[in-house]
Amino acid sequence: MSSGDQRLDAVIRLTCGRALQLPPLPVEVDLFDGKPDEEPVVAAFAEQFATDVSGIGDNQRARFVEALGDRTFRVAAAVFVADFVPRVGAGLDALGLGHPGREGPVGWDHDSDPSQALLGEFVPAVARLAALDPLTTEVVRLRGAIAHNCRLCQSLREEHALDAGGSEPLYAEIRDYDRSERLSEAHKAALRYVDALVWTPSAIPAEVARDVRRHFPEDQAVELTLDVMRNATNKIAVALGADAPRVASGTERYVIDDDGQTVFAETA
Repeated sequence: MSSGDQRLDAVIRLTCGRALQLPPLPVEVDLFDGKPDEEPVVAAFAEQFATDVSGIGDNQRARFVEALGDRTFRVAAAVFVADFVPRVGAGLDALGLGHPGREGPVGWDHDSDPSQALLGEFVPAVARLAALDPLTTEVVRLRGAIAHNCRLCQSLREEHALDAGGSEPLYAEIRDYDRSERLSEAHKAALRYVDALVWTPSAIPAEVARDVRRHFPEDQAVELTLDVMRNATNKIAVALGADAPRVASGTERYVIDDDGQTVFAETA
């Protein structure tokens, strides 16, 4: 999947790899010749996106949009791919589950829109997975929402998780989960893993990985890793300032339908 510009793809992938201290996704071209004006803008955006997306301010956002025009969303999606695919590989490696795609040949796709692949295919495909219980899935989602300061995500509550024991008192303890008396030890293990993937993907503590494998069998550990990536697509909205909640106050309920799509329900 490409931003539509091979040089920009190289800038994005090398910048994200450097920011994450992880091997970047492969690149097609070198950057020794020329330097279009947009490249420093995109590189700065990609670095902030990868390190802490909530730090992208109005000025940086405006410069990014001005430089890219109608390519803005596609390039932002390409930044997300370069940011999060290496994280998933690092997470699966830490869990002893291998690193899919590392050894195979590199195939270049200049035509597929990464935003469509992410939001139209990847996100619903992960949402359809059902190895994890709904409450764990929701607890993990809300931790990612806090980490990326996604206002929309923090305002949402999944109905199946509420039916499975989710509540506002329990969710309130996600921010300081190590001190929680309501969250289970499995939840705490999952949340430590979320934090490691978000903040220190190149140095996931061995004890964090061990706790995940102790509480979650392989299929659940893989789903947990993919859930963190699925939830983190909120970084695109946060980066572009499009994460305003749909309700003025309180929370809004939603369910995931059989196709993996989000269906909004009543407010609470």
